[in-house]
Amino acid sequence: MSEPCGTVSRPGLGSDLVPESVISATALTKTYGGVAAVDSIDFEVAPGESFGLLGPNGAGKSTTMRMVGAVSTRTSGDLTILGLDPEHHGPDIRSQLGVVPQQDNLDMDLRVRDNLLVYGRYFGLPRALVAERADALLEFAQLADRAKSKVDDLSGGMKRRLTIARALINEPRILLLDEPTTGLDPQARHILWDRLFRLKEQGTTLVLTTHYMDEAEQLCDRLVVVDKGRIMAEGSPAQLIREHSSREVLEVRFGSDRNAQVAEQIVGLGERIEVLPDRLLIYSANGEADLVALTERGLHPITSLVRRSSLEDVFLRLTGRSLIE
Repeated sequence: MSEPCGTVSRPGLGSDLVPESVISATALTKTYGGVAAVDSIDFEVAPGESFGLLGPNGAGKSTTMRMVGAVSTRTSGDLTILGLDPEHHGPDIRSQLGVVPQQDNLDMDLRVRDNLLVYGRYFGLPRALVAERADALLEFAQLADRAKSKVDDLSGGMKRRLTIARALINEPRILLLDEPTTGLDPQARHILWDRLFRLKEQGTTLVLTTHYMDEAEQLCDRLVVVDKGRIMAEGSPAQLIREHSSREVLEVRFGSDRNAQVAEQIVGLGERIEVLPDRLLIYSANGEADLVALTERGLHPITSLVRRSSLEDVFLRLTGRSLIE
C-alpha cells in the first residue's frame, strides 16, 4: 500500500486542513477469541470515492465496517477516519458519518417522515432545519407521497431507501452501506443504485460491502476483494478483471457426473478451465471460437453460454471457490 496521505487545504468542510484520505487503515486487525475476523488489512479511501469491500458472508466485511463506523474497537493496527482516531474521537467521527446497516432498523412505531425528524434531533439539529432536510430527502428517496404512511406498509425497497434517507439527515461526509440491496428484487435494486449514483455525483464518499458482483461493478470506483479477513486484491472492477481473468468465459454443462471427465478431454482449450459441481468454465479471449472447437471434438454440452468475465471470476481465481456459496 502507499504511504499514509498528508493533508490538503479544502474549503467549506469546517477545517482549513482535511486529510487526502478520508479513511486510512494500516495493518488493521480485529480478533475474537484468538480468531482473526479482520487480519492485518491496509486500504485508503479518497474523498468523493465509491469504495467497496467485496467478499462472501463471513469474510470480515461487516467487522471492518463497524471499526470504520467507530462502534467497534480494533485489536491492533492503525485506523483514521477524517484524520481522527476512532478510539479517541468516536463521537466526533460518528457525527460525520451516515450508516446504513445490513438490516433495516427503522422505528416501526413512527410514520415515514417522523423517522427522519426524530433521527435528525439525535444530532442536535434545529427542528426547522431537520424538517427542511426531511422533506428534501423524502423527495430524493422517491417517498414524498408516503410521508405519512406507516413504515410497516412500505415495501422492502422503500424501507431500504428510507433507511438511506435517514442516514443522510446529518449531511454526512461519508456514507457507510453494509450489503445495501440484500433481499431486494431486481427492480428495487436498480432504483436504489440510481439513488446512490446521484449521491456519488454530489461528491458524497460511499463505502459499501457487498457479495453481489454486479453491484460492485456498478457502484464502485475501486474495491478490495476480501476473503477470510484478508485482502486478496485491490483495484477498479475493470482492472481486477483484466489482471485476474480473461476477456470472455464459456460456460458449458455436460451433467454433474460428466463435467470432470470432459475437462480432462479439453485440456489446452482456452487460457484455463475451472471445474465447478454444475458446470465447466473455460476462460478465453474468444468464447464462441472455443465453443466451435469443443463441438468439433465431438463434445456437445447440454447448455452453453458465452459471457464477459466478471468479479465472480476474479474471486474464483483468487480463492478457488465461488463468491456466492
